[in-house]
Amino acid sequence: MMSSREHVSTGSPWEPLVGYSRAIRVGNVVEVAGTTAMKDGKVIAVGNAYEQTRYILQTIEQVLAQVGASLSDVVRTRMFVTDISAWEDIGRAHGEYFNTIRPVATMVEVKALIDPDLLVEIEVQAIVDNDRAIG
Repeated sequence: MMSSREHVSTGSPWEPLVGYSRAIRVGNVVEVAGTTAMKDGKVIAVGNAYEQTRYILQTIEQVLAQVGASLSDVVRTRMFVTDISAWEDIGRAHGEYFNTIRPVATMVEVKALIDPDLLVEIEVQAIVDNDRAIG
C-alpha cells in the first residue's frame, strides 16, 4: 500500500516554473527542498550569512509545521554556501536551532546560488513519529 503524499508550497514563483515542491511528506519522511533567504522575490539580509541562515531555518521550521513535523524531527541538514570562510557564522546560526537536536550535517562551498546576493541554501530531511498525523 502506497503512503499518502503531501506537497507544501511557499508560493515561490520558481516552484511551478521548475516543477518542485518546497516540501513533501510521504508516510513519516519529510524532505524540504533547498531553501534560501528570499521573501517576495528579494534577498533578505544581503551580505550577512548569519542572518540569512536564521531566516532560512525559520522558514524551514514553518514548512515542517505544515506537514506535522518540527525541527526536533530533523535528522539531516545540507548547507550550500558560497563562501566557506563564513562557516562560523552559518554554523552558529545552525547551532542555535539544532544544538540539542544534533542532526547529521553537511556544509559545502558552491560556486554560486540562483541570486548572487544569496550566501546560503539549506535542505533538510525529517523523520516524524508515526503517531503524528499529516497537517
